[in-house]
Amino acid sequence: MSETRVAVVTGGSRGIGRAVALGLAKAGMDVVINFRSNKDRAKEVAGEIEKIGRKAYLFPFDVSKEEEVKEGFRAILEQCGRVDVLVNNAGITADNLTVLMKPDEWHAVIRTNLNSVFFCSQAVIKPMLRKKWGRIINITSVIGFIGNAGQANYAAAKAGIVGFTKSLARELASRNITVNAVAPGYIETDMTAELPDDMKKNLLSQIPMGRTGTPEDVAAAVRFLASDEAAYITGQVIHVNGGMFM
Repeated sequence: MSETRVAVVTGGSRGIGRAVALGLAKAGMDVVINFRSNKDRAKEVAGEIEKIGRKAYLFPFDVSKEEEVKEGFRAILEQCGRVDVLVNNAGITADNLTVLMKPDEWHAVIRTNLNSVFFCSQAVIKPMLRKKWGRIINITSVIGFIGNAGQANYAAAKAGIVGFTKSLARELASRNITVNAVAPGYIETDMTAELPDDMKKNLLSQIPMGRTGTPEDVAAAVRFLASDEAAYITGQVIHVNGGMFM
């Protein structure tokens, strides 16, 4: 790698985002950690990246808000000079049965989990086109493929990411920019820790490998897709789920 590449990871202060940020740093990239509120956690991740020997940048902004994304990426490009890899990882849940779901619960999840992927991807396309190189990697979910009672909003957003990924891949393929998705299954994170025990047992019973995944399992797939070795892979979804969905 003649020049140090710069990766942006949304929701990079914890869980899968943290593991992805560290994985890309180990691959030799400088990393921009986007987060919304938890600055202390983001600082911890930045410290770990710097111990690896790479630069870390902290950029707090809400990826669900178009103007904040535009301003955030303007600042990132001004400070870092480039964005080579974008990992759209930020996500939330607001679970409820559809018959009881409030419009706010629906819209909050769609804004953070799906709209943000559009806003952030759009912000990096022109810089990537100028470089004639880029990697956009979107974190979807097994739930977008199999559905889950009480998560219609989350499933809709994650399924939407897949369609967006394939469409954007077709638009950018001729410019040496790949767009792919990674679909985690049941991964041990703060988000899944909040699930009810009966749901956890039910999910575990559906995994042929008999164990939950780790954030590092997901980060390994992202790291591969961000590499030169994945140059001929675009518009694809890599499922990291222990066989839960095949």
